[in-house]
Amino acid sequence: MVTLKIVFWCCVALVIYTYLGYGVLLYLILKVKHLFIHKELTPILPLNEELFPQVTLMICAYNEADIIEEKMRNIQQLNYPKSKLCVMWVTDGSNDNSNELLQTYSDITLVYSPERKGKAAAMQHGLRENKAEYVVFTDANTMLNADAIREIVRQFMKTNVSCVSGEKRVQARHKGQAAAEGEGIYWKYESTLKQWDSDLYSAMGAAGELFAVRMSHYREAPSNALLDDFMMSMLILKDGHRIAYTRDAYAMEYGSANIDEESKRKRRIAAGGLQSIWWLRGLMNPFKHPKVAFQFVSHRVLRWSITPIALVALVPLNIILMFTCWHWGYTLAAILQLLFYLAAFLGYTLERVGHRIILLYVPYYFLFMNLNVFKGISYLMTHHSSGTWEKARRA
Repeated sequence: MVTLKIVFWCCVALVIYTYLGYGVLLYLILKVKHLFIHKELTPILPLNEELFPQVTLMICAYNEADIIEEKMRNIQQLNYPKSKLCVMWVTDGSNDNSNELLQTYSDITLVYSPERKGKAAAMQHGLRENKAEYVVFTDANTMLNADAIREIVRQFMKTNVSCVSGEKRVQARHKGQAAAEGEGIYWKYESTLKQWDSDLYSAMGAAGELFAVRMSHYREAPSNALLDDFMMSMLILKDGHRIAYTRDAYAMEYGSANIDEESKRKRRIAAGGLQSIWWLRGLMNPFKHPKVAFQFVSHRVLRWSITPIALVALVPLNIILMFTCWHWGYTLAAILQLLFYLAAFLGYTLERVGHRIILLYVPYYFLFMNLNVFKGISYLMTHHSSGTWEKARRA
């Protein structure tokens, strides 16, 4: 019985620490740090634009004909010297009219692969054609702010920074679109944690919507990587270089069309997270990587592996302890869990009929994300040898 009690309270502590405690701890550590060390200032770009570095903006795409025109309008509005920016599209096995549309633009480089091999392979294909020291990756369906490239280049001027992650911003196409709004709420919290990670030492990975690498420190991600962007950035971190995070360079995209489409993304991310944890297990060694081990385990490893199991285990453990070892603490925990799952069920029910109440939808989306970790295990078993995935429909 003592063992069950210990396991139960360890599970409680693990869930609280993973989703709330780590953020609070980061905030407090940074407050103390800034009392003794001034926050790192972002360097100033040269006044003469001729001194700006050459940058390649790479878009890896699969059947994105519907969005190409809008994406190209967005690229043409970027506030970076045109003579210093090479726009490269890499189409990975596209069988729509993407290539025909892209060939109408004379100011881009088009790299085409007739066989669909996945995003990681497409990136590697594009990088073999690249000649710039800095490469910015973005998705076809994300729109960048005008100063995004300038801000990313500015971040590279910081000490030991070899990868830069921009901010992902999710918007709903119309009010009440639960999947997009839930994703947006999650990304606001996630962006705050990434910024604090970066301020402490380094961001823990980059998202494919907008990130950049210094090619002299680039490491190739495995071609079957499900989270190619994350792996590419973390391999740079593994070599001793930092990943900077900036909110001044951001990518806007619409959220998933519905919760079923969002589930496709979440289970792939969960599967890719588990795959990445195994490949990057050396980063969890606190003797070799003390700062990174603390941040990597707290922000990534726990979320993608142990904590979802602890969350599920709390239910049977709580029931057993409540009936075999009465204590007001177990009764209170059972009531709180019951209210949480009831709120999640109501949030799910309302979402299915097109309504959203924030106090009910947050617990539903939280539970939805964690359940997709288990789906991710099955996904990984069937996709471990391929980096391709089924695209989620956007709003």
